[in-house]
Amino acid sequence: MTEFNGQADSADQVTRAELASIVDHTLLKTDATPNQVVALLDEAKALKAFSICVSPNMLPVQGEAGDVKIATVIGFPSGKHHSAIKAAEAARAVADGADELDMVIDIGMLKAGRADLVQADVAAVRVAAPHALLKVIIESAALTDDEIVAACEASEAAGADYVKTSTGFSAAGGASTHAVALMRKTVGERLGVKASGGIRSTADALAMVEAGASRLGLSGTAAVLDGLPA
Repeated sequence: MTEFNGQADSADQVTRAELASIVDHTLLKTDATPNQVVALLDEAKALKAFSICVSPNMLPVQGEAGDVKIATVIGFPSGKHHSAIKAAEAARAVADGADELDMVIDIGMLKAGRADLVQADVAAVRVAAPHALLKVIIESAALTDDEIVAACEASEAAGADYVKTSTGFSAAGGASTHAVALMRKTVGERLGVKASGGIRSTADALAMVEAGASRLGLSGTAAVLDGLPA
């Protein structure tokens, strides 16, 4: 499966297939069941989504994934886990079949001015899972612009592949086009930018792509894609 890079001349030119190719079809509800994960994978294949994203204890995913990548979350949703625990969780997830990891940083440490500890936290997961695609969730709605920049810089320095806006569980909110644009400006084309949290409509999704998102985390993928032409 070829991943659309999210850089169309205009969001109006994005097709249904292109948008589907950058979607992480997501189920992270606390009451999610194994049968729901199987259904999620089946739906992702039908929609031609890039991946599914599920909780780590839902791995290994039952069923044939085909072209659909398997992503999971690390240190989710608070990020308030020892780096060694995040690293162990990452290693276990990869052993259980995860292709991609979405890890949460310790937002409090960042806000305390300890971007060095955030970098070390990300680096610990990178070392534990050197071959997995690593996305770093910075919970952008809880951060100032300067903190967003610092989080992106620390993530890049630690070897991340993507920076990601949100867990979708924060009271501060989810993705915003402002945050996505700032994240893209900070990392340039060197890293991917994933927008997630509160993206529920086609217009929302296209706005994130226009702002610079190269991956989207969606739970209502079918409804978003239905707003686009085939």
